Amino acid sequence: MDPFDVIVIGGGWGGYTAAVTAQGHGLRTALIERDKLGGTCLHHGCIPTKVLLQTADMLAATRNAAEFGIGLPAPTLDYARVRERKTQVVEQLYKGLQGLVRTSKVTQIAADARLESPAGVVVRTASGEEALETKQLIIATGSRPRVLPGLEPDGVTVLDSDQMLEIERLPGSIIILGSGAVGVEFASCYADYGVAVTLVEMLPLIVPLDDKDVSVGLARGFVKRGMTVLTGARALPETLERTEGGVRIQVEEKDGGRRQLDAEMLLVAIGRAPVTDGLGLDRAGVTLERGFVTVDARMRSSVATIYAVGDVNGGLQLAHVAAAEGAYAADIIAGVASVPVNFNRLPRTTYCRPQIASIGMTEDEAKAAGKAVKVGRAHLRVNGKALIAGEPEGFVKLVADADRGDVLGVHILGHQASELIAEVALGQLLDAAVWELARTVYPHPTLSEAIGEAARAAERPPLRL
Repeated sequence: MDPFDVIVIGGGWGGYTAAVTAQGHGLRTALIERDKLGGTCLHHGCIPTKVLLQTADMLAATRNAAEFGIGLPAPTLDYARVRERKTQVVEQLYKGLQGLVRTSKVTQIAADARLESPAGVVVRTASGEEALETKQLIIATGSRPRVLPGLEPDGVTVLDSDQMLEIERLPGSIIILGSGAVGVEFASCYADYGVAVTLVEMLPLIVPLDDKDVSVGLARGFVKRGMTVLTGARALPETLERTEGGVRIQVEEKDGGRRQLDAEMLLVAIGRAPVTDGLGLDRAGVTLERGFVTVDARMRSSVATIYAVGDVNGGLQLAHVAAAEGAYAADIIAGVASVPVNFNRLPRTTYCRPQIASIGMTEDEAKAAGKAVKVGRAHLRVNGKALIAGEPEGFVKLVADADRGDVLGVHILGHQASELIAEVALGQLLDAAVWELARTVYPHPTLSEAIGEAARAAERPPLRL
């Protein structure tokens, strides 16, 4: 077989985007995927979890129907139907993705792959092995749930996030270790489903990568909804017991004392590890750090002809980020002018209730970087649309450079935050200043007005109602 111009290993969001983009540039491209196109996001992450969360949102809204003058019987949850709908949504998107890649004329290879050299890839199928050659290579093998020694998942009482999506019945109670996006999304979802939730975070704040005000606000809301939230608490794997009722474990709290936790299930959601084992990256001379492929700003590894995009390179582990990196790497290989991936311009979203969305620096990060910081806030409790929707919890917080008037970061906790952040992402791409957001005319009544109000608050004293 003639050498390919580009071989992409991994068919997740980053991989298939890279392959389709490269082929669109006229490069002969192969996409190697041993399982299913779409990767973690489509089959084990973004899409199936959001189906579960949509049901949770509808349950919460239905329980609150009386506030809107609607009388309804107490809602019940048919979890079998929820799982069925999850499968239907995933399958519909999967078929669409298969069609997209097929019509793009990318050569698809269903196989395991390993590198023999920077230009040599061996694929292994049930019928045997075949050696392929390529001029350029893109690694897009993604990540898997990180395992905590002593708390290896058994799929019954101790589970990882992949396994949680496959459970056939809801537990009466659950302990969730880790309060990143995965942990708080499951916590929020299961609390709305009526499960007793205990959320355990080793660091002082939940969602520790988000702005401190967001972390504090979300924790307060979770407690108000009946969840137990333990921060500064470290789970002790050696104390794990399988009991008749499920699982028992002790956590060491910030004061040094111990607390015993009992639940039917334990979800370990402490982050994700790269999928690089068995790829032969060492034979190709690719440098790894903590298992992740190290890359430069052009997504290029330590080997000039090998790129890495998505979760496997240790950057922001988000599907839309992987897609942006994949397209950018393909553009670079093709010699096409492109917009570099700037992590300060990439939105981050978490779909708990209320949602979290952010872009750029937190207030603490901006101060640590030596910026002169000015902060503007707009609370949703005085936003007309939020009150109309019955969703007054949360705020928009804008972090500005007081000297230059630049937008350093925007952090939203509230209803439809994941939709609101798109405007700010466009603003960051266009280098919109605080005054430009402040003078944008927003339709009324809308949630988006809060962005303008936060900008005006950062520019001058806020308007008082």
